[in-house]
Amino acid sequence: MPGKRGHVQEGRRFAVIVQADDLLALSTVVICPTSRSAFTASFHPEVIVADQATQVLCEMVAAVDTRALGERVGHLARDELRSVEDALLLVLDLP
Repeated sequence: MPGKRGHVQEGRRFAVIVQADDLLALSTVVICPTSRSAFTASFHPEVIVADQATQVLCEMVAAVDTRALGERVGHLARDELRSVEDALLLVLDLP
């Protein structure tokens, strides 16, 4: 595609749902994708997904159709969740 810029991972990958539980009945869900090859940054907290260390790409927050999601593979540990929350506060410039 002419003019293609940036780095977009092809294929399937894990994502972390960052949407409030009260809104999970909507047809879309807010996620942050993950990557095992992303550069280290304060806004890329490391979490364990499917027994592998991976980084949450908190600068790539997106809404996706729930039909695009695969099966749930687990939940973040409390400290991992806090790291993702802190990274989102930084990226979104929230108080």
